[in-house]
Amino acid sequence: MSANERPDGQQPKATYESAFLKACRREPVPHTPVWFMRQAGRSLPEYLKVREGIPMLESCTRPELVAEITLQPVRRHNVDAAIYYSDIVVPLKAIGVDLDIKPGVGPVVQNPIRTRADLAQLRDLTPDDVSYVTEAIGLLTAELGSTPLIGFAGAPFTLASYLVEGGPSKNHERTKALMYSDPQLWADLLDRLAEITSAFLKVQIEAGASAVQLFDSWVGALAPADYRRSVMPASAKVFEAVASYGVPRIHFGVGTGELLGLMGEAGADVVGVDWRVPLDVAATRVGPGKALQGNLDPAVLFASTEAVETKTREVLDAAADLEGHIFNLGHGVLPTMDPDALTRLVEYVHTHTAR
Repeated sequence: MSANERPDGQQPKATYESAFLKACRREPVPHTPVWFMRQAGRSLPEYLKVREGIPMLESCTRPELVAEITLQPVRRHNVDAAIYYSDIVVPLKAIGVDLDIKPGVGPVVQNPIRTRADLAQLRDLTPDDVSYVTEAIGLLTAELGSTPLIGFAGAPFTLASYLVEGGPSKNHERTKALMYSDPQLWADLLDRLAEITSAFLKVQIEAGASAVQLFDSWVGALAPADYRRSVMPASAKVFEAVASYGVPRIHFGVGTGELLGLMGEAGADVVGVDWRVPLDVAATRVGPGKALQGNLDPAVLFASTEAVETKTREVLDAAADLEGHIFNLGHGVLPTMDPDALTRLVEYVHTHTAR
């Protein structure tokens, strides 16, 4: 049982009683909690300052820097949860996969996985491989107090896509070709990635993360039948692996309107929704027993304050009858977004939904 289920345990009672964790548990909240995907970095001048001259993957291995970057949006925006600063390929790099994050491109894999022999690149992840994560989360929980920390990892399909394609892909041709042509190799690849992802999430939870989010950024490229047959078992394995900890498990993907019900079935407690599907519609697709997270279009933040408030009210109105709702963008914060617009958005949601 997780400390999140035991207010008298290691997790402070104030964290257990936070608006974010209450919403995840579908309990009454004092206001709709808010956090933003990619809130830690990119759009913040203080982030750009501390990251200057430090490659992305290196920055993820420096505990003090990770803690500072994770805390920056909490200080600036007054969000209801922090998201651990890292990248979805960090556990792959930690086990020795030859990859790098190229500025303006994304993760690039030197030796893509195309054959069964290539699976040898994917050994088990141990806590010692990512000791900097444990150290960073220790620093963070000491500073965050009653603000929950969300751990995260990339989902098996999205990690597989990077590994098979060798980098970002628009159409995922090689990924789908492998999935259709050699379903057993594909299943073995995703199963191994599920083991690595599970181990990475366990490290974060055991270090003090109050919730975890599984990012399946590219899974919206699949039809529901392909997701159910070829992806859902691996995602379900990840969620099941961390179920005994009792922390809320969030599942998010982009362009996943047709997959929302299946993503909930995979084992998430909270289903993230992008901006393409209204939350009341999403609720009917996901079904009862799940909280929802989302889902303001990030591009709205470039409009006038009045327009932002109008679109925000639309999201909140659509969420009015949900069992639990965490306000978020329908995808990550964009690099050129005005940080002050995010601060105003948090204040507006808090004020508008105060009970």
